[in-house]
Amino acid sequence: MQNLPLVTSLVGAFGLALVFGYLAERYFRMPALVGYLLSGVFVQFFPWLPPVDRSVTEQLAEVGVMLLMVGVGLHFSVRDLLAVKGVALPGALLQMLLIILLGALFAWGFWDWGAGSATLFGLTLSCASTVVVTKALEMAKLTNAPEGRVAMGWLIVQDLVTVIILVLLPPFASVMLSSGPVDGRAIVGNVLSTLAGVALFAFLMLGGGRRIIPFILKRVAMTGSRELFTLAVLALALGIAYAAGVFFNVSYALGAFLAGMVMRESRYAKRAATNALPLQDAFSVLFFVSVGMMLDWHIFMEDPYEILLIVAIILCGTTSVSFGLVLLLRWPLKTAFTVAASLAQIGEFSYIVAGQGIALGLADSKVMSLIVGASILTIALNPFVFRLIPLLTNRFVVRWSWARHAASRAIPTIGHDEEPATAKPLRRGGEAIVIGMDERVPGVVESLIERKFPVVLISPERESDYDVDLSRETIAFLTGDPTDPMLLVQARITSAAVLVVTGESVAKSRHIAKLASDLNPGLPVVIRTEHFDSEEAFADLSNVTVVSDTIATSFCLAAAAADAAEKPKKPKTEGLEEDEDPKEGIADTFRNAYPRIVRGLRRRGRAE
Repeated sequence: MQNLPLVTSLVGAFGLALVFGYLAERYFRMPALVGYLLSGVFVQFFPWLPPVDRSVTEQLAEVGVMLLMVGVGLHFSVRDLLAVKGVALPGALLQMLLIILLGALFAWGFWDWGAGSATLFGLTLSCASTVVVTKALEMAKLTNAPEGRVAMGWLIVQDLVTVIILVLLPPFASVMLSSGPVDGRAIVGNVLSTLAGVALFAFLMLGGGRRIIPFILKRVAMTGSRELFTLAVLALALGIAYAAGVFFNVSYALGAFLAGMVMRESRYAKRAATNALPLQDAFSVLFFVSVGMMLDWHIFMEDPYEILLIVAIILCGTTSVSFGLVLLLRWPLKTAFTVAASLAQIGEFSYIVAGQGIALGLADSKVMSLIVGASILTIALNPFVFRLIPLLTNRFVVRWSWARHAASRAIPTIGHDEEPATAKPLRRGGEAIVIGMDERVPGVVESLIERKFPVVLISPERESDYDVDLSRETIAFLTGDPTDPMLLVQARITSAAVLVVTGESVAKSRHIAKLASDLNPGLPVVIRTEHFDSEEAFADLSNVTVVSDTIATSFCLAAAAADAAEKPKKPKTEGLEEDEDPKEGIADTFRNAYPRIVRGLRRRGRAE
């Protein structure tokens, strides 16, 4: 097996990551990311496992970085950033600058590090983990709240600045490591040449790439092959990232980020993100495992105080700076606490910056061990920091008048020339409430409108990725978490005629159905699931009708075939009668057959 280092590395890394990730999530209530890092730390303690080759893992981790940056680019929205630019742009820039100075001065003054190492140390402390914050906001149900949107906008600015830092690190390292007098012209020329390469690459990507890449994705998507489409996404992302490094002297990370940004311009952006997600997750795991392998676990015993001091800088320094900046920019107290909690950790970009700095000779491997050790602790503590937000908000409001004033501030209008996320609901009763934002929603909405139902559409996203005309008088659009009872009340669920849930998990759909039953007893609820046996989860809710994809597709096909076979032959030029509906027979057949088929499948399942 020594001749197959790739295979043994994948088996060992994935196996340990699975075990440690599961233990972290299941028993310690920590993000799985902590488990992935620890699996890299402890890989040397399990000699009976297939050997994990560090050089191979580092190459796979480079692919993980590229796919991670493609994901950032695919989810990067200029519209979302502009919506919170008043707080995210100045706040993130000032916060990063202050933390870089704080970290650099701390390392230079207390640890007597050189200027290059101290600056690199400050840079690594200035950027939080987008992966961790996204998960934390989701767990706290703040993703679509104004506070969550400000936090994500703040992180988008951090990501963009970090990408620029990665571009400027090589010329900075050449200046810091040069012997003899510093040539100012050479420095400026080096920086300008680097920026010129970045600018040329960005121009080509945002100019020609915006036309070529969507065209390629469209042509491949027309083949109907999921495998080919996924292959096209990966080939474009990795190929562009590689070309950026070879021809323009631009980092792979920046090339992958711009590739993701350009793909977002395509109508197939959501499909690209969905198809690439499994591979992105897998290679990202290898990236975190490789980072864990760079940590010398002895540092926890040899330099525990240094790690604790770094954790203190992050938990106290970064949070205090971001908290104060949000309040100075006149946003509410809860927003300040949410942003501060989001930034109370460091993650993947810190590893990337530290790794590039070490490769350039700015620091030694000890810096990576310190950063990874502090990162593990701060990421593990981050869920507990989020749980402190309600407690701290109440304590501050009770004790200080300035906190009461800050808590009572109105949230500034988010967006530009757009309605707030809580759009006005329709004023008449009998609405059909539709929850979800997937490819089924346009058809459901149009059919309900044809049947004279006013529709209230609830989506976790700010705008539709599909063709739904939200400007019509018969449609109201609300953004937020559908498990929030206040949002359902705003959607007029107490006077609604029916509730349709199209794209949620079984557990979340059940939670929504129970909330709806509490707010409007007897309200008919229609829930779409993937499998017919999911209906058992709603057995105790008499007002719920479950429609599964498998049965719906099968019997719509069967009903259409039966209608086509029984319909009299007509010439192709002959039109339909005035009152004839070609779909009416299918709908009636499906409506009558569905319950009977479900019972039959259940009996078959019990018999098997």
